[in-house]
Amino acid sequence: MPKYIITGGPGAGKTSLLQGLHRSGYPCQAEASRQLIIEEKERDSGCLPWLDLPCFAGKVLQRMVSSFDAAGNTGPVFFDRGIPDIIAYLRAAHLPVGELYHAALERYRYAPTVFLLPPWEEIYIQDSERWQTFAEAAQLADHIWTVYRQAGYQVVALPLVPVQQRIIFIQDTLSALAGKEKQFS
Repeated sequence: MPKYIITGGPGAGKTSLLQGLHRSGYPCQAEASRQLIIEEKERDSGCLPWLDLPCFAGKVLQRMVSSFDAAGNTGPVFFDRGIPDIIAYLRAAHLPVGELYHAALERYRYAPTVFLLPPWEEIYIQDSERWQTFAEAAQLADHIWTVYRQAGYQVVALPLVPVQQRIIFIQDTLSALAGKEKQFS
């Protein structure tokens, strides 16, 4: 069954959208990075994205693989970010992307359509887990868009509208895609 990714730069509204999707009855997988940052801070670890991104990226990859496997194949599931996001973050930091990430990118394939929330300055808020400025978040969104496209995904940008309208946009997009699949079967 399809595993859809909701992605975008930090502070673009992904968490709120996923909470709305969950309230609408869709299974959702939470973002691995935010929870990992909280845990690593509590452990007083140096494995934080702003201190040691390669260490952090490795741990996030492990969590994303576990989350992918745990989602199974029972129905559509929405993920807060996917494995390509890790590659985008490494590239944005001008760090090497090891073979482990490329292998995971090939092995763990999500649904071909990815929903990207573009940067939205009016809702952007920095906090203890979101350290980037809005400009940095916008640059990350560009890297994320590029990595997903290069990996063969169709990236659909969501409009800058309230959560409920974004949910309707996603539902309409998925309905249109299902209609095209039936048309060609």
